[in-house]
Amino acid sequence: MARDINDIQRDIERTRQQLAGTLDELANRTKPQNLVDDAKNQANEKLQDPTVQKVLLGIGAAVVGLIVLSVANGRKKKKNLKELQRILAERA
Repeated sequence: MARDINDIQRDIERTRQQLAGTLDELANRTKPQNLVDDAKNQANEKLQDPTVQKVLLGIGAAVVGLIVLSVANGRKKKKNLKELQRILAERA
């Protein structure tokens, strides 16, 4: 059974409207500000997760520990160097 020309035109118009809506939605989703906002929202959601907070706390503690060790080693080396300079100065 052949379709009526009016039915075909309505189908074409409906398809055009759906396509236009899809294109508008894609254009809206890909706007830079919307992408930034989405990324911020996702990051905030992740930061609210207790597991992520614990991991970040552990990483922060490790970084602080490494900095403290580095400073302590630097002071120790400086102290040893001064001691060595003092010993050499006494020999001269």
